[in-house]
Amino acid sequence: MQPDVIIIGSGMGGATLAAALAPSGRRILILERGDRMEDTPASRDAIAIFRDGHFRPDEMWLDGEGKPFNPGNYYVAGGNSKLYGAVLIRYRAEDFSPLHHLGGTTQGWPISYDVLEPWYQAAEKLYQVRGALGEDPSEPRHSGGYDFPPVPDEASIADLRRRLQGVGLHPASLPLGVDIQKWLAKGQTPWDAFPNTCGGKMDAETIGLNYALQHPNVTFAPVSRVRRLLAEGGRITGVEVEGKGLLSAPVVVLCAGAVQSAALLLASADDAYPTGLANGSDQVGRNFMNHNLSAVLGIHPFRRNTSVYQKTIMVNDFYLTGGPNGAPLGNIQMLGKISGPILASDTPIPLPLANWIAGHAVDVLAMSEDLPNPESRVTLRGEQIVLDWKRSNWQAHLALVAKLKAVLKRAGYPITLARAFDRRTPSHQCGTARMGADPATSVVNADCRAHDLANLYIVDASVLPTSAAVNPSLTIAALALRTAEHIAGQT
Repeated sequence: MQPDVIIIGSGMGGATLAAALAPSGRRILILERGDRMEDTPASRDAIAIFRDGHFRPDEMWLDGEGKPFNPGNYYVAGGNSKLYGAVLIRYRAEDFSPLHHLGGTTQGWPISYDVLEPWYQAAEKLYQVRGALGEDPSEPRHSGGYDFPPVPDEASIADLRRRLQGVGLHPASLPLGVDIQKWLAKGQTPWDAFPNTCGGKMDAETIGLNYALQHPNVTFAPVSRVRRLLAEGGRITGVEVEGKGLLSAPVVVLCAGAVQSAALLLASADDAYPTGLANGSDQVGRNFMNHNLSAVLGIHPFRRNTSVYQKTIMVNDFYLTGGPNGAPLGNIQMLGKISGPILASDTPIPLPLANWIAGHAVDVLAMSEDLPNPESRVTLRGEQIVLDWKRSNWQAHLALVAKLKAVLKRAGYPITLARAFDRRTPSHQCGTARMGADPATSVVNADCRAHDLANLYIVDASVLPTSAAVNPSLTIAALALRTAEHIAGQT
């Protein structure tokens, strides 16, 4: 089959785009570097996942100092969404405009929240998001409600919600793509950072890819690693696939993720495009962002947390204000329940003490925005990826962690512990092929089409101009749906 559209990558961007384009009748070929994830005992084994890194890739990148590290990016059908926390939340409306932070001012987006809002609504429907409106003071306008009620709080989290309300905050239900009965039927574990092999999470494979493949015009090719793109005359003319030769299509859509999409464009440099494809602005690989994240534990020595999954509430009271001079601080949401083995696998805490802490703690995630910086970037050293992440806005994150610890103490958790996530954790990577109206300072336009190449689209987290301070999956899905309508409208 000669495809009309080649999609590279089956994560949230690629799979959602395929699902939206499938009814058009266009012949779609989805190339995925990895394979479908098999259901094995390791999929619910915390020691295998967190201590042994069973699902981590056999790959090493270099950091900005040239030191090797093993990245936590996954090459499977569905991409990183197979292990995501299933939080499907909209950016706040203010995130699309220039916003002053302690670490600097973001430049805003070339589109407004209102332009993307209908696609947010459609993405929530497609991914069967469970949530509730009217609880969150930072909530943007919704043109419709959620089709499903929120995932229920467990008893310990219902108690935490009441305690947070009692100290004047507005805990709200996390919008989640989780069928909780189906998830728990497979095993009594959290879903956050556990691979979805039972269909209990609404990820890019279980929803987007599987829906697309119901159409006979869609073909999925796993274990198909794209090595480079070829271009001539302002168009992509070939897609070189390892072991499978050269493919072509009138439209090529790159959806390999913020790091791999940038790396592929850079690796495709030739005499006509010496700095890489789609890189007339010299912005490919630049402006890499990765959320500032810390796990914060609130502990009461005489009160047990009996939760299995825990991840059902968030607090956005400090999202747009709360810092010095009213600066934004970020989002607070629950982590999946941390068990003793999980805690012991990442700290020097002995397992018996880790079991005690886990049994008496509520586990909370503090998330702050990382700001775009052209020197925070992805480059190549030969064929090896170099990720020189220059963390920004750290003062705001420290202020958010301090606020959270103080709030937890006021809410009845006298002991608090905090630990920041390191660069080995892909904390919502984005920004390396950013969207913008000016071809001199951006890689793609508002329709996610490359400024320099008429038939190349990029539809993944790399195009996000800002990281905001919430999980990006729903925003990527909404952009994919919007871009699919644009592609479908082209002759």
